[in-house]
Amino acid sequence: MKSRRKFLRNTGLITGGIITSSFANSSIKPYSKIVGANDRIKFGVIGCKGMGWSDMRSILSHDGTDCIAICDVDDRVLEQRSSDLKKLTGKKPKVYKDYRKLLENKDVDAVVIGTPDHWHCLMLVHALEAGKHIYCEKPISNSVKESMIMLDKAKEHSKYLIQVGQWQRSSPHYRDALDYLWSGKLGQIRMVRVWAYQGWYGMLDPLPDSPVPKGVDYKSWLGPAPSRPFNTNRFHFNFRWYWDYAGGLMTDWGVHEIDIALFGMKVREPLSVVASGGRFGYPDQDTETPDTLQTLFQYENWTMLWENAVGIDSGNYGQDEGIAFIGNDGTLVIDRGGWQVRPELDYQNNLPRHKKPKKIQPIAYTKARGSGLGYHTKNFIDAIRNNTPESLNCGIDSGSIACINAHMGNISYKVGRKIFWDKEKQNFGDDTEANDLITPKYNNGFKLPT
Repeated sequence: MKSRRKFLRNTGLITGGIITSSFANSSIKPYSKIVGANDRIKFGVIGCKGMGWSDMRSILSHDGTDCIAICDVDDRVLEQRSSDLKKLTGKKPKVYKDYRKLLENKDVDAVVIGTPDHWHCLMLVHALEAGKHIYCEKPISNSVKESMIMLDKAKEHSKYLIQVGQWQRSSPHYRDALDYLWSGKLGQIRMVRVWAYQGWYGMLDPLPDSPVPKGVDYKSWLGPAPSRPFNTNRFHFNFRWYWDYAGGLMTDWGVHEIDIALFGMKVREPLSVVASGGRFGYPDQDTETPDTLQTLFQYENWTMLWENAVGIDSGNYGQDEGIAFIGNDGTLVIDRGGWQVRPELDYQNNLPRHKKPKKIQPIAYTKARGSGLGYHTKNFIDAIRNNTPESLNCGIDSGSIACINAHMGNISYKVGRKIFWDKEKQNFGDDTEANDLITPKYNNGFKLPT
């Protein structure tokens, strides 16, 4: 975690973006290519400054892969990544500022989507229509409805594989921990805690609006988001603290942790959600999403409690992020560094507390091994090469489940009350205010895919 923070600080991890606005409603000709067992898989990257670039570097670490095209709205980013690729591979890629032009490149077999969240839906749909396999950064969308649309489109174009960047799914120690959970040794699971206490980011001093930096296609960066003057605080990495583009820590970190919780408990959607929080820690910062948030999700016979805090590292169980499955006989705690089991005492006897036996055997903190992102990108490449979508560790269905639950938490926070999910109607029943937040409003001539 510490090295990851240092990397993020040093690189200013961001996700750039993509399309020339005059192409907002243009069409893309479909193209399909079967990747043979001995073929090199050729990738393009859309949004290549931050996680898009990290994903691409991970992909290139595996045999049989090439990056032949990059796309971003920032000329400086394009120049930097083109140079980086030349150093890594000995070849310079084709460079695009309009992602649709990249998708028209018939040599590109697959794309990495590493843009701000508000662009993911359009790009994924267009990439499917262009006949590309997709590695899409999390969260897959910026709304509940977009997640649903993306899932439907993926089913419609099922021969193209989609891996969602919730890479914890591919880390061996998460698999080991979940196998222990599914063994039943923890007893009845009554609550799952998921949290992200991130002391190092999310704080922004207010800055005045300013001219658009030279070489940046800001209209394309905004895309379907509302038009507004350029502000450095909203651009690149920090877009995640503004509702127009993202959902704060709830969707930034939440989809990772919530995904493991829901996967472990084998559920899809909650019965109800209630969230409470605000900008309590840093009220004078130039951000919109809450720096402090608690969200309670009710499922059948158990609850999930999400907590996030900006500017604080001291999270639950002494860990700044993680998931805890709390059972009658013990608690399994897991984070990116490892996992452990903390047993409960057996109180069904007359022995003094210090002599009461443990219900199960403890498991000391077992450290993670290898690179989770590396395992995840390898899984994606193998699935493409073997044409085995069922082998994906985090396909579009898993990505949509985690994303929808996280957005429900933000909807409850915005309306300021408990909301109830109607599984049949796929909405919040008669709560018109909450229902109005299910579907985003696209701007600047862009239309939500149907």
